[in-house]
Amino acid sequence: MPNTDAVDPTTTDSSTTESSTTESSTAATHPFQADVRQILELVTHSLYSDREIFLRELVSNASDALDRARFESLSDNSLRTASPPDGQEPGIRITVDRDARTITVEDDGIGLTAEEAEKNLGTIAHSGTRAFRELLAAQKEASEAGHPAEGLIGQFGVGFYAAFMVADRVMVDSLSARPGTTPIHWESTGGEGYELRPGDREVRGTRVTLHLRDDADEFLDVDRLKAIVRRYSDYVPWPVYVEGERANQDTALWRRDPKDVDDNDYKELYKHLSGDWQDPLAWVHARVEGTINFDAVLFVPRSRPWTMDRLDFKPALRLYQKRVKVLDSAEELLPRYLRWVTGVVDSPDLELNVSREMLQKTPAQRTIKKQLTKRVLDRLKELSVEDAEAYARFWEQLGHILKEGIHEVSIEGNAKDKDRLIPLLRFRTTRSHDAEDIVDRWRSLAQVKADMAEGQDAIWYLADVDKERIAHSPLLERFKKKGWEVLLLDDPVDEWVTMNLTEYEGVPLKSVAHGELEETEEESDPIAEEARKQARPLVDWMEMLLGEEVAGVRLSSRLVESPSVLVNQEGAMSANLERILKAANQDVPTTKRVLEINPEHPMVQTLARLQGEGKEGLEPFARLLLDHARISEGRLDDPEGFAARLQALMEKAANAL
Repeated sequence: MPNTDAVDPTTTDSSTTESSTTESSTAATHPFQADVRQILELVTHSLYSDREIFLRELVSNASDALDRARFESLSDNSLRTASPPDGQEPGIRITVDRDARTITVEDDGIGLTAEEAEKNLGTIAHSGTRAFRELLAAQKEASEAGHPAEGLIGQFGVGFYAAFMVADRVMVDSLSARPGTTPIHWESTGGEGYELRPGDREVRGTRVTLHLRDDADEFLDVDRLKAIVRRYSDYVPWPVYVEGERANQDTALWRRDPKDVDDNDYKELYKHLSGDWQDPLAWVHARVEGTINFDAVLFVPRSRPWTMDRLDFKPALRLYQKRVKVLDSAEELLPRYLRWVTGVVDSPDLELNVSREMLQKTPAQRTIKKQLTKRVLDRLKELSVEDAEAYARFWEQLGHILKEGIHEVSIEGNAKDKDRLIPLLRFRTTRSHDAEDIVDRWRSLAQVKADMAEGQDAIWYLADVDKERIAHSPLLERFKKKGWEVLLLDDPVDEWVTMNLTEYEGVPLKSVAHGELEETEEESDPIAEEARKQARPLVDWMEMLLGEEVAGVRLSSRLVESPSVLVNQEGAMSANLERILKAANQDVPTTKRVLEINPEHPMVQTLARLQGEGKEGLEPFARLLLDHARISEGRLDDPEGFAARLQALMEKAANAL
C-alpha cells in the first residue's frame, strides 16, 4: 500500500513476477535519499497543525493499491486473491492498540515487492522538493499567525511520509499479489535510513503499523479516526473499516445526486485530487444517462496548478470505469485549453486501447468531451456574471491558457465553442491597464464595443509582450488623443488569438501597428497640412538613404509627440510575432518595416528645412530617427553604430555652444 504521491503504486511495473534481487534471507539497512531525509525533518517538526492528514494519505495509498489489484486482475488470472476477514469485503482496515500505542492501516491491494518497497519508500521521484520547502516556510508562518492551510502534504510527493508526523517508528509488512514474490518487512524511525528484510505476511496486501509519538494520543481515539476518514476519505471507492465498522460512504461522490452532496464534500474531493490546499473556485457536477452514460465532477482552481510548469505535466482528470480507476490523466476528455481542470469522470461507455493506457477516439469519447467542455465553459460564463472579481482573479491566473482555445477551436472549425469562449475573454486596455480595482483592470469585448467613440469603426489592439513598453508605445499616441480605447495584448498567445478573431459582433478587430491610418476631416487642419507638404521631400531623400533597411518611409498619421515609429506593412508578420518565434529558436527572416516620421515634430521639421536648403552631413540625423523608432519598440540592431552616431551628434552640439 504505501507509496509517495510522486511514485504511485498504479505506475509500478506490472511485469514484475519474480522477487527482486533485494529480497534476500537477511535484513539490509539502506540510507534514505537526501531529499527524503530533508522532507522527513520538515514534516516531523513543522506541520503539527495538519497532523491528521497522515490518515488521509495512508488511506489514499491503500485505495490506489486496491485499484491496481483490481485493474491487473482483469487481465491476469494468476494474481493472488484477496483474503479479507470474515464478513468484510476487500478494502481498508484501521485498527488501534491502545496498550501498544499503535495504529494499523491494512489493505488487500496489490502489495509490494522488495524492489518496489525500496523504490517507493526510500526515494522521492519527480517531487518539487525546493518548492515544497519554500511553501512549507510560508505555511509555518501562517500557522503561527493562526491561519493554517490544510492539504499541504500530498502536494509535493510526500504522502507516505506524513505518517512520521504522528509516529516515531513506522513498519510496513507487505506481500505482492504477483505470483513468485515473497513477503517483505520495511521499518524506519524516520532518521537516516530504513531496514528492509523478508517478512512473514501470508496474504496479499499491505499493513502499515504506526508507533505513535508521546504527543499523539488523540489518534488512539476510535471516534477521532472515524471522523478523519469521513472528512477526507468519504468518497474512496473501497470500504474503510475502523475497528470493524465501516466509516465511509457506499457511493463515490460523483455518483451521488448533486442535491445530496455538501459543498464541503466537493472541496475535500478537489483537495484530494489536486493536492491543492485552497478550496476550488467553482465546480460542475454532471450525471448523464441515455445512449451514453457518465458521471463527472470537474473543478475550476483558484490559481494555476504548480505542476503545469513541469515538462511531464498531465491534467489531473481521473477516469473510472465501473468504479475502477483506469487512467490518472484522461487527456482526451477535455481540450488542451482546459488542461488546468481537475476532476473525475466515470463512464462504462469509454473504450481503452490494447495496453489500457489510452482512450480510443470513439463516438462516445467525442460526445463526452463535447458535453464536458460545454459545461465548463458555461460555468465560467456564469461565474463571470455572478462574481466578476472572482472571475478576474481566475483570469489573471489562467486566462492566458483559456485564450489558447480561440486558436484551437478555429483550427477544428468548432464555431459553437468559439462562440462560448469569446465572451470569456478579458483584456487590459489603454483605459484600464493601471486600474487598482481588479474588476476594472480587465475588460470584455462587449464592454469595449459598448464604449466605442463616435466615428470609431473598429476595435483596435496593440500586441507586444513587454507590459511596460506596450502601454507607452508611440503607436498609441493618436488613439489616446482621440480618446479611443485600445486593447493591450501582452501575452504571446494573443498573436494567435487575433489571427483567428478578426471581428466581434460585426465590428472588425484591427492592429494599430499595421498599414496606414487615414486622417479624418475633423483631424485635418491647414497648419498640419503645410507641415506635411514641407516634409514630403525629406521622405523621398530618407527613402533613398535607408532603402536597404526599411520597406519604405512615409509621413505618419499615428504620431502626436514622438518623431518616428516603425509599422508593419498590411498583411506582413508583426514585429511582436517575429520576436516570439525567434525567442522560441524558430528560423524566421527579419521583415522590413515602414518608417513613419511625424511632420509636426520639431526635429523632423528642422531636418526637412535643412535638407531642403541642401545642407550637408544630415545622414546621422536621419539615421537617428530610425534608431529612435527601433529603441521605442525595444530593439537596436546596431548598438555600436548608434553609439558612434550619438557621440558625433553630441560633439557637434557641444561645438555649436
